[in-house]
Amino acid sequence: MKWKGRRGSSNVEDRRGMGGKTIAAGGGIGGIVLVLLFTFLGGDPGALLNGFGGTTTQSGEPYQATEQEEELADFVSVVLADTEEVWTDIFEEQGMTYKEPTLVLYNDSVQSACGTSSSAVGPFYCPGDQMLYIDLSFYRELQQKFQAPGDFAMAYVIAHEVGHHVQTLLGTSDEIMPLRNQLSETEFNKYLVRFELQADYYAGVWAHHAQGMDLLEEGDLNEALTAASAVGDDTIQERARGYSVPETFTHGTSEQRKSWFYKGYENGTIEGGDTFKTRDL
Repeated sequence: MKWKGRRGSSNVEDRRGMGGKTIAAGGGIGGIVLVLLFTFLGGDPGALLNGFGGTTTQSGEPYQATEQEEELADFVSVVLADTEEVWTDIFEEQGMTYKEPTLVLYNDSVQSACGTSSSAVGPFYCPGDQMLYIDLSFYRELQQKFQAPGDFAMAYVIAHEVGHHVQTLLGTSDEIMPLRNQLSETEFNKYLVRFELQADYYAGVWAHHAQGMDLLEEGDLNEALTAASAVGDDTIQERARGYSVPETFTHGTSEQRKSWFYKGYENGTIEGGDTFKTRDL
């Protein structure tokens, strides 16, 4: 991807080295908090959060980033700026206003409006504060563990989380998430799969416009498709335990994730991404 020397986003918050052992206590939120994380790799976000109460811990040593990590931080900022430009234009075409999210860089653990989360959850979006969270070490994991190298693979990850932000702004999140308390886990998982595939579609919409701005280089699209395939529920489960359990899928299969990203890339519009009405995922 052509990114060096280009404008980065002003909506990046660097919390590396700050830690996030507990969630800050506080009043005025009525006691019960609905905790939701839209994670890139799946799993039950509620099980990954600590309890409420306590104070934030902070390391006394300043964080020392490597040169490679700083370059990656710059890259992430440029990609975020590109998503801001694309979605601002798309929303304006629809007569709406795009509210830019903040991307938080952290390491090890981080505190958000959704609770305190470990980097083990992978990149995630918290609708409670409309922020994206990413530990840059995930780029190395994407290359080594998931065999999905290339800068555009990482760009796809960011665009997917921005896709969740788009869902929040469009009201999709508010429509789907209350079903968590109305359906069985197996039935709700079916909605989660459609929800995540729509975020993949929106990532593809961004890639379509990035291509239109002549930002993509040879091989970039394949890097994104490889990453989408690598994080399919079936692939992740089979890698971990040798078999997959479809009723536990929350993000979609490798083929589904690739397919919906590519549909977004081909269409370039919001209208083609209604994963909730189609019978054929």
